[in-house]
Amino acid sequence: MLKLSSKLSSNTISNNSQLLKSSINIVSRKSSYSTNDNNENLLKTPLYDIHVKLGATMVPFAGYSMPVLYKDQSHIQSHNWTRSNCGIFDVSHMLQHKISGPNTTNFLQKIVPTDLNSLKPFQNHLSVLLNNNGGIIDDTIITKHDDDSYYIVTNAGCREKDIKFIKDELKNFPNNDKIIHENFEGTLLAIQGPKSQEILSKFTNSNLNDLYFGNSRFIDLKGFSSSSDKFHISRGGYTGEDGFEISIPNDQIGRDFFNALLEYDQIVKPIGLAARDSLRLEAGMCLYGHELNEDITPIEASLNWLVSKSRRDGEFANFNGSSKILNQINDNKSVKFKRVGIVSKGPSPRHGNKIFAFDDPSKEIGIVCSGSPSPSCGGNVAQVFLNKPFNKIGTKVKVEIRGKLRDAQVAKMPFYQPSYYKGE
Repeated sequence: MLKLSSKLSSNTISNNSQLLKSSINIVSRKSSYSTNDNNENLLKTPLYDIHVKLGATMVPFAGYSMPVLYKDQSHIQSHNWTRSNCGIFDVSHMLQHKISGPNTTNFLQKIVPTDLNSLKPFQNHLSVLLNNNGGIIDDTIITKHDDDSYYIVTNAGCREKDIKFIKDELKNFPNNDKIIHENFEGTLLAIQGPKSQEILSKFTNSNLNDLYFGNSRFIDLKGFSSSSDKFHISRGGYTGEDGFEISIPNDQIGRDFFNALLEYDQIVKPIGLAARDSLRLEAGMCLYGHELNEDITPIEASLNWLVSKSRRDGEFANFNGSSKILNQINDNKSVKFKRVGIVSKGPSPRHGNKIFAFDDPSKEIGIVCSGSPSPSCGGNVAQVFLNKPFNKIGTKVKVEIRGKLRDAQVAKMPFYQPSYYKGE
């Protein structure tokens, strides 16, 4: 969802890097947070006034005014707090969808490569919306509530594009007359960290011990609604830690619940965008507009697992861009570059930094998608696009940072081992 700003120069570059450059024209721009959110056109989440009261630094992000840091918290403190306690993230800027009706599963399986038929009710799966050339319109979490009934969350920065894409695809899909697609707003909270269940259990009668990673349900929130009101909660998140995401359509209930969580200040703190980015980067998770865009396929992004094995041949290999994507799976030589991780010391690699061969520093072989110092792992970590064969683990490379070539090395991702709750 971060937007980047300047394009790569076109100096000496190999044939493979030329392909790489053309494929990452969205990712190859420099990004930064602006601390000026005095824009009357910026949207605000239901929790905006609370963020301001808490002393948050508000920044423009994906069309919203969002907290990047809170008063008396550094980026590193926020990051480490989430890894050891419980961090609360306002993700209400994300776009929530409901789509249902006869033939909905068949429709969704045209625009995503995931086997939705294999999901049980209230299971979810990371997936990608695909254009006809196999490029990624957006990444998304799809939750199956029942046959032909789904709850979907997409990125705020792709809001208008995603809505138009789904409408256009639906308009051209046969037997679509009973498929209903709705968007809705409200409070969406990510409750993340090893103590997230401890905190959330104080507010619900639902037994969270049998709610495993990748699953969801509707739960009560004690003291915030009538006994008949239930709120959608899923186990997962964007940090690599155990956690939950809960959707609260009623804005006042959302504000009251957020404030109630913060009363447990020995365990809970609000966390902003800065730590959210470094946490997801350590966990090897993609950020749309950096590692993903409309010219990158899931295979080039090292997301082969999103293409379900049951959809790789026969009548079910019928999703957008399937011909190109399946050819890349079956013919490894057709993929010229891949998303991989690198580690380094010294100044951190940043979005758009060029990467060169270690033994031939004049040979450009890739580009940095996202990079940051790593509070959990030490040193710097980055996700990059690297041409073959330079993308093998252990390969030494040079990264151009602040006008100098710095040493780095290809490393296994995720950099930080996730702690997802999958049962005892």
